[in-house]
Amino acid sequence: MKRTIFGAFALALLAGVLTLSGNAWSQNKEAAPAAAASNNAPHKVGLIDMAHVFKNYKKFESLREELKEEISASEEKAKLMQAELGEMQKTMKGLAEGGPEFTKAEQVIVKKAAEFETFRRSASRDFLKKESQIYLQVYNETSDAVKRYADFYKYTLVIRFNREELDTENPQNLLQGMNRQVVYHKPEDDITVSVLDYLNRKYTPAASAAPAAAPKTTKKPGTSPN
Repeated sequence: MKRTIFGAFALALLAGVLTLSGNAWSQNKEAAPAAAASNNAPHKVGLIDMAHVFKNYKKFESLREELKEEISASEEKAKLMQAELGEMQKTMKGLAEGGPEFTKAEQVIVKKAAEFETFRRSASRDFLKKESQIYLQVYNETSDAVKRYADFYKYTLVIRFNREELDTENPQNLLQGMNRQVVYHKPEDDITVSVLDYLNRKYTPAASAAPAAAPKTTKKPGTSPN
């Protein structure tokens, strides 16, 4: 009797499992076409030469020129401080060593030398920080432009690469060039110029009055996002 009840219970449980499995399979079958369509979407890979963008982005050049001017002004100040120290040392040489005036002058020179060293180190640290911030700013702006371009033209992946020709004259550069990640690509895969043009248009005063559109492509006439 117990075996009969157990057998009946097992059959009922199996029937329930089969029913649930059938419903789940039916739902999965309905979702399968959408998932398959998503998985079968073609990948579109783009390439960008970040070094070329940095080198030719007008804003990057402008920011670096501003920093160079600050550095030049700082160097001029350092030269004046150094010249002042030199004059003080000359004056001290004419004083009687060990005398009160000599001791006083020596103390002043030590203080001025410490101030000069503090200024030099602080300026160097500040300029390195400013330079790194410039690189970060331009990198973020370039990354944003790449994203806009990729979203508009349906790129699924954008990879950094070097668009320069191999340097066959320099053995070291040649070896480095042969270690490039990208061995072959079609010209239309290179989005460097399109992204660079977008960044430069966005930076110019004439274009700053209105928001710049998504980066235009140089190889797809008639499909501009404007």
